[in-house]
Amino acid sequence: MSTTQINTDAPWLGVIADDFTGASDVAGTLAGAGMRVVQTFGIPDSLMQLDNVDCIVVSLKTRSVPAAEAVKESLVAARALRSRGVQQLYFKYCSTFDSTPEGNIGPVADALRNEFVPAGQITVVAPGTPALQRTVYNGVLFAGTDLLQESSMRNHPLTPMTDSSVPRLLQAQTRNVVGHIGYSVLEAGTSAVQSRLRSLSDKGVHYAVIDTLTDRHLAVLGAAALEHPLVTGGSGLVGGLAVALGLRDKPTSLHTARPAGPAAIIAGSCSEMTNAQIDTFRQFRPCFLVDPVAVAEGRDVVGEALLFARENLADGPILIHSTTTPQEVSRAQEELGQARAAQITEDSLSAIAEGLVALGVRQLIVAGGETSGAVVRRLGITTARVGKEVSPGVPWLTTKTGPGLSILLKSGNLGTPTLFLDAWEHNR
Repeated sequence: MSTTQINTDAPWLGVIADDFTGASDVAGTLAGAGMRVVQTFGIPDSLMQLDNVDCIVVSLKTRSVPAAEAVKESLVAARALRSRGVQQLYFKYCSTFDSTPEGNIGPVADALRNEFVPAGQITVVAPGTPALQRTVYNGVLFAGTDLLQESSMRNHPLTPMTDSSVPRLLQAQTRNVVGHIGYSVLEAGTSAVQSRLRSLSDKGVHYAVIDTLTDRHLAVLGAAALEHPLVTGGSGLVGGLAVALGLRDKPTSLHTARPAGPAAIIAGSCSEMTNAQIDTFRQFRPCFLVDPVAVAEGRDVVGEALLFARENLADGPILIHSTTTPQEVSRAQEELGQARAAQITEDSLSAIAEGLVALGVRQLIVAGGETSGAVVRRLGITTARVGKEVSPGVPWLTTKTGPGLSILLKSGNLGTPTLFLDAWEHNR
């Protein structure tokens, strides 16, 4: 157990996440480690009202916005968390390092370093999350057994990943010096990692990309970085920090009073896994496809989707989706333009979500980071308690503001093919 002195009257960790599903991913990891976690959507007027909490996860929608906007929002969130008394900041980005050469991971990390990290101290970069089959070896990021650039992420509509070298990806986004610590140092233990971090820092290196192949590597790294004012990574490293901290030996109860009622799924992600989940679900329950081209042509697709819901909700969960094949996504983008196709889809799905809640839906799964952001904002949800994970990185949330909902926000690539069928059994 760590000998670090923890002020248990203040939250230990403040997380700044660059999208809503990624925030739920890291929040679920923390809750599973026994932490009392609150997730916010955007920055509430006051974080001081959040009590009995170990970790606050602030969900932003900054992954795909202009870099300057991402930097501004992230700094506001970090300052709010610091004013609440959090003892460590964590910049959470996707375990597949979703970003373009223009940002936003590098610019946001630079801004946070400039304000919250003492001169001369190095910052950890650890996207690896073995529980999600995201590993880093010799600085190269793998999705399962595939190089990142050969995985389904190569076809991402907003941030296609065409390189697998994390040091190279990050160096393209920052003027600071990026270094690397290999897995053999992690195998040697915490002291070896701390020594290597100091050595790199003495050589003028500002960021250290860390190899992570196993959860043991994350625990070693967590102990090495426990006293760093800023840590960056995917959802895996927060578990390592929690292990090193030893704040709780066993998970506290994750049971809260969860709303019950009609259930629905809204899917906007076009990932391979979300497509598999839809294909599995449609074998047992009805589905409705939202076509952005049809919306643009003037068809009342939102009204049609809600009529479909009225006719089918009483019999069990329904699914409304824009998810389709990469070829169909390309067709819509060619006809409408990438930005307009995305906006029409988000607007339609969030309007449908609002209509579903008006129809009495109280259990809602949303698949896709951009879709989750649009839905949560449309429903006016600002705060939620984090509960049980359905699968790694996919927890149920119980809203504290907005309509009383059990809501599950799923990143496109997460979960198993049967998640849309199985998730409801975990919400009891």
